[in-house]
Amino acid sequence: MTGHLDHLRGTPLRLLLASAAGVLMLAMPGAFAQDVTAPPAEDATASEIEKFCTNIADAARDQRYLLQRKDLEALQTSVDERIATLEKRRAEYEDWLKRRNNFLKQAELGLVDIYKTMKPDAAAGKLEMVRPEIAAAIVMKLPPRQSSLILSEMSDDKAAVLTNIISSASDPNTSKEPS
Repeated sequence: MTGHLDHLRGTPLRLLLASAAGVLMLAMPGAFAQDVTAPPAEDATASEIEKFCTNIADAARDQRYLLQRKDLEALQTSVDERIATLEKRRAEYEDWLKRRNNFLKQAELGLVDIYKTMKPDAAAGKLEMVRPEIAAAIVMKLPPRQSSLILSEMSDDKAAVLTNIISSASDPNTSKEPS
């Protein structure tokens, strides 16, 4: 073994040790290298905050959309209810208008002229026997003086029914609920 180290005897020991240290350093390339991949603590906090905000942005947007959607659905329900109420009242008005027009047509069939020429007591007796709607239409078309004489000759119950019909036919407020 000494034969292999004979050529090294003349080299100073220092050179030999330096060479050995260099070989050892080359064998361990990352042992003395500085780790540059770890960011400073300040940058890590900012990065984490940015990541957190980015991650919750979609969830926050979705939550806002859900709240807005609930509000819009509540408003839509309210509008639909109001529209339904208006449609109901419109139908009531159209029905009232149709009944009133039919009522007035029946009175114009010439019956008014017939009852105009009759005596009040005879007209009252005859009007008590017809449908109250027709009797009310006739009485309404007669002159007020003659209508009052006929109503005074009728029974109180029949006169009250005719008066109610006449007053409801001339009442423009058909809806029972205030708007």
